[in-house]
Amino acid sequence: MASQTELPLVLVTAVNGFIASWTAKVFLDAGYNVRGTTRSAKSAATVLEADPFKEYAASGRFTIFQVPDITLPGAFDDAVRGVHAIAHTASPMPSNSPNPESFIGTAVDGAKSVLESAYSKAGPNLKTPTDAPYTFTEEDWDDFSEKAVELQGKEASPGLIYKASKTAAERAMWDFQREKSPSFTLAAINPVFVWGPPILFPENPEDINSTTMAIWTIFSGQDIPPPPLGRPGGGAVDVRDVARLILFAVQEPEKSSNQRFLAVSGLRVEQAIADILRQEYPDRRTIIKEGTPGVGYLPDFSYPENSSGRVDGSKAVKATGKEWISPKQSIIDAAKAFERYL
Repeated sequence: MASQTELPLVLVTAVNGFIASWTAKVFLDAGYNVRGTTRSAKSAATVLEADPFKEYAASGRFTIFQVPDITLPGAFDDAVRGVHAIAHTASPMPSNSPNPESFIGTAVDGAKSVLESAYSKAGPNLKTPTDAPYTFTEEDWDDFSEKAVELQGKEASPGLIYKASKTAAERAMWDFQREKSPSFTLAAINPVFVWGPPILFPENPEDINSTTMAIWTIFSGQDIPPPPLGRPGGGAVDVRDVARLILFAVQEPEKSSNQRFLAVSGLRVEQAIADILRQEYPDRRTIIKEGTPGVGYLPDFSYPENSSGRVDGSKAVKATGKEWISPKQSIIDAAKAFERYL
């Protein structure tokens, strides 16, 4: 059996995040050592003391470095030393009125910072996947968001600015590859709307991750919320599948090198959340709002044939040989996790 020092080491940035925390657990469970980053010691302590990570931290297999400002040159120099792979998930989240230029600049500078550190400080073992933005197919790019933000400036919505920042950050990654021709490999995992059960729980349910908040909102008996960005029927994927795909990118570089993978299991429809939870929790049928049952989605959560926003995740399924966790299961598992707040 390999000693701890012989186990491959993976860096997971922003390890206290929704996707990143699951990514760290998936790698630890698969036998890797994991080094995370957080902005503060307080955030690090919260993660290290959480049930999924206590034993790994005590054994020395899970550690956390503080990186207060991801945009600074050299910010990740110490964190990347000796790693075999980097899962870069650190990215700013939009406030109600973000400044587009500074927000997108932060996302791009953060991506460049970790890439420059990887290029100059990581060492010879590195092959690097990174989290990246929403697109329709692996051949397409979200040019609309970047152009729309450029035109709208400070009037652009937070969601639009966020999508533009993710696209810009991925472009910076591929530009870096073309300019530097690094010895490590790159892959982009492009999830749509990410939901499912969290692995780290805030004390207050009002602080639940924003992309899973709709499940708690409906489960707790509040009004069925409108769809994000006012657009019904967008794609969704389970956070555990995103983490699994990042693990795949590291473990099978011959299949993932220089590739982009879309992660999507089906449609996300708020009415479906209510329908499923009312069925799974009959004792809460008088609490969970009924809405308009069955409206807005197909039983298998697939995209309608005439949908203009279809997202094809078949490339990742073919590459990994594994199907996605269904939207129904994501909703049920998240609700089970949220029972602690009832």
